[in-house]
Amino acid sequence: MSLTPKSSLLLFVFFSLLLTITTSYPTSIIELLKSQGLPGGLFPRNIKSYDYDELTGRLEVHLESPCLTMYEIENRVYFEKVVRANLTYGGLIGLEGLSQEELFLWFPVKGIIVNDPGLILIDIGFAHKQLSLSLFEDPPVCNLQEDTLIQRIGKKMGIDQAFEIIERLLVTF
Repeated sequence: MSLTPKSSLLLFVFFSLLLTITTSYPTSIIELLKSQGLPGGLFPRNIKSYDYDELTGRLEVHLESPCLTMYEIENRVYFEKVVRANLTYGGLIGLEGLSQEELFLWFPVKGIIVNDPGLILIDIGFAHKQLSLSLFEDPPVCNLQEDTLIQRIGKKMGIDQAFEIIERLLVTF
């Protein structure tokens, strides 16, 4: 079976597009985040790998191990070994595997959105927190030793306690 000039041209265009798509894929998570209008330091330095589906926007980040870090003095953040989200321009939506400490309780982070120029919005479900975008320019160092403390205390216990407190507050009003 021989190729006609028309089928040869189609085959050439197909492989050219395929090559363009594969070579335009960002090589690091920092480049990927920046290409989507997000700061490059949203994830810690101990990333082992990541998978990104350009068609669905699904992002899965694999860390060497779960870890704890801080973006500001009183803002501790816990990364599980795998963090998943839908990556859109200017946001990570439907986050899984990321928790933030507020008032000694741990809450799952639902989304991260670049809200206004210079500000980033952290969504923990029932509340939002705005932080300076400059806090997320560089990937933070993640502390692996403190992870055992979180596991001993029970990350889920903090979340359950938070919902209990919220329920009690709603009943009293």
